Amino acid sequence: MGKVPIKPNYGVDAPVVIRNLSILSVVMLILSIISFWLFQGDWRWLGLTLSVIFGITFLIGLLEGIYMYWSSKVGKLRERERLLDLITFQGNEKVLDIGCGRGLVMNATARRLITGRVFGMDIWNSYDQSGNHPDVTRKNAKIEGVAEKIEIVTGDARRMPFDKETFDVVVSSLAIHNIYDREERCQALGEVLRVLKPGGQFAILDFQHVKEYLQIFKEFEVTDVKLVGPHYLMFPPIKIVTGRKLVQ
Repeated sequence: MGKVPIKPNYGVDAPVVIRNLSILSVVMLILSIISFWLFQGDWRWLGLTLSVIFGITFLIGLLEGIYMYWSSKVGKLRERERLLDLITFQGNEKVLDIGCGRGLVMNATARRLITGRVFGMDIWNSYDQSGNHPDVTRKNAKIEGVAEKIEIVTGDARRMPFDKETFDVVVSSLAIHNIYDREERCQALGEVLRVLKPGGQFAILDFQHVKEYLQIFKEFEVTDVKLVGPHYLMFPPIKIVTGRKLVQ
């Protein structure tokens, strides 16, 4: 019997949110049961009403938690391919993945390259993705067979450690929304265009502020700006902004 192949582990997105939903669901289930049995006699109607309300809340929280976990393990693998299908690759590109995390998009990009190279940049925040660490990212790249095509960098999207016009392609998945200040998000999008070569392509996947990204990019020197989605294989549903930096 052959060995079971080792699969990359791209973690769970927003693990704290899933944990909180799980706790909420358990609490709501307990309250539903207590309400059903606690109120008797003339107050039976109140017990039944509360039991139904708590029960519905339990069900919603449970389904959302399951949906989020499924999207972390299955949905996001499918959406990363949809994201990359929006880029025209020749195979020799120099690519930047902003907020690469465990390498989900970075490794899939590397598989589409021949002589090209992918730089994965992150600040390694485990709050937004479980087990987010460069060593885990390198391990996943090795399992995917693309370790020689990737380079991992620690850096902030608002102040990228790269010279201008360095990359042919810039991609990002579920990263820029973590910048809470609008002006700083605008700064990060400006950095995307700064490090892109003239004619370079970008594709930004996110579930928040996507229309804002679209408007900001339209104010910059870009062309072919499009909004794709929403898509529901990830939770919350995501959209993708694509475009190309103008050739001077």
